[in-house]
Amino acid sequence: MSTGSPAVNDIAKTSEKSDEKVDWIAEIRGLALMLLAVVGFHSFIAKPFYIPSESMMPNLLVGDRLIVSKYPYGWSWSSISFHLAPRGDWRLFPSTPEYGDIVIPVHPERDEDYIKRVVALPGDRIAVRNGQIVLNGTPIEQRVEPALDLPLDGNSRCDGFDFDNFRATDDDGQQVCRVPVLRETLPNGATYLVIDHTRSPLDNFPEITVPEGEVFVMGDNRDHSSDSRELSSSRGLMGPVPLENVGGRAEFITFSLDGTTTLNPVTWWTSLREGRAWTTLRPAVVERNTAAAR
Repeated sequence: MSTGSPAVNDIAKTSEKSDEKVDWIAEIRGLALMLLAVVGFHSFIAKPFYIPSESMMPNLLVGDRLIVSKYPYGWSWSSISFHLAPRGDWRLFPSTPEYGDIVIPVHPERDEDYIKRVVALPGDRIAVRNGQIVLNGTPIEQRVEPALDLPLDGNSRCDGFDFDNFRATDDDGQQVCRVPVLRETLPNGATYLVIDHTRSPLDNFPEITVPEGEVFVMGDNRDHSSDSRELSSSRGLMGPVPLENVGGRAEFITFSLDGTTTLNPVTWWTSLREGRAWTTLRPAVVERNTAAAR
């Protein structure tokens, strides 16, 4: 025999469920564990990174999103996401970057992440003369390459080159930023493009010896980069960067935005730049006949 109508039974069950209390401690614990897992992954494995400036043109553009791996050089205070750890000179499982690596150094006085290329290692003697790196007394190879067409859009306005006008029209009638480039090759064969289009105060830097446990870094857009050449604390990295201040290595671009993204979901697709997703940021390597003297 039925003890009640289906409707009455449903109401009773609903009433029982509404009387159940939410275990807020368990909910908060779950959220805390999830947050801890995200911070741990960002601190020890990899994290996303956004390019806000033109200092690494032509290889990185404003609007590029990329992945930075945290483990190639070991871990230190600068590895921890959001710079939650206090500064110190400790490193776990330390190793040294290679010539040409793109790394994420933290400013020596401020919690600001930079992105630069390693051009000199511990013990190297480095100078810059008329825009050319001189490593251990030998000018590194630089050769002129054909001008490179870069996007001209909301994030790449081609207006950061002082008096030079690099705006041009390509064969398809599209407006582009056509920049002069040099191919630079380091002693290990790492090769990449740089922009050095005018004379600037940073074109000359007196020779120094990179201390042990430090690296010398420069931006690929040589006339518009605050890097190890700039000794002012308000503008540059104040010389070689301690390895404990290097928070990771740039690996590849995930996607790139042209500056037209809005709240309209359609623009989430139309603002994507073509041809940049999954581009590796590891430098190409050419064979060298002889190794540079160290």
